[in-house]
Amino acid sequence: MEEILELPKQKIKASTLSPELMVVYSKYKQGKTTSLSYLDNCLILDLENGSNFVEALKIKINNAQDIRKYGDMIISQGKPYKYIAVDTMTALEDYALPVAMKLYQATPIGKNYGSKPGEDSILKLPNGAGYYWLRLAMENLLDYIRTLAPRIILSCHLKEKLITIDSKEVSSYDIDLTGKMRNIVCAKADAIGLIKREGNKTIISFKTNDLVSCGARPMHIRNKDIVLLESDNNGNIIKNGWKEIYID
Repeated sequence: MEEILELPKQKIKASTLSPELMVVYSKYKQGKTTSLSYLDNCLILDLENGSNFVEALKIKINNAQDIRKYGDMIISQGKPYKYIAVDTMTALEDYALPVAMKLYQATPIGKNYGSKPGEDSILKLPNGAGYYWLRLAMENLLDYIRTLAPRIILSCHLKEKLITIDSKEVSSYDIDLTGKMRNIVCAKADAIGLIKREGNKTIISFKTNDLVSCGARPMHIRNKDIVLLESDNNGNIIKNGWKEIYID
């Protein structure tokens, strides 16, 4: 039976209000992992041993095979987590390198790659061809991770660079990912937030400007600063702001 197609005659309501894929990034030791530990029902995939000092739902990940192994367990147990955080994307790129090598070696042209001296990395392919296979491996891993929970958070390091504006050098902040992978991840993300510490507060900024890679599709966080965590002088958490981001 032929499918009957209809055009919409009125506006269709949004299917979700909160980000399904969010990127958070910061300088080192600004509180990314600690903040993630306070998000209820969030499993942290710890790829950099950064969660040793926090109490959290967490799994140590040592390679891409671990992601598949634990991912299959998550699926077999009915996907119990509402959020999964990848901590960090820099480490995920490292874990994707052997996957990229296998993908290339599975092709007719690449079946013998790795048998000669100097062919120990996919990134040593001439003319930068290895970066295509790295992107493919990364996208495969990310697509798989996105099947494991309704909402995914990608934690990244910050890359600082100097740019010139009105004859003055100023610092700009970007996400530290290789080449086109940065653009691919940012294009897929519903929100990109810069995490920073100000006194006893850990703040995530979605404010867009020429010096910072930030922004959000959801209206309730667009161009806003949100206090993720605030502690008293004894280090006790007195504010948890995740519910201001995930409102549904």
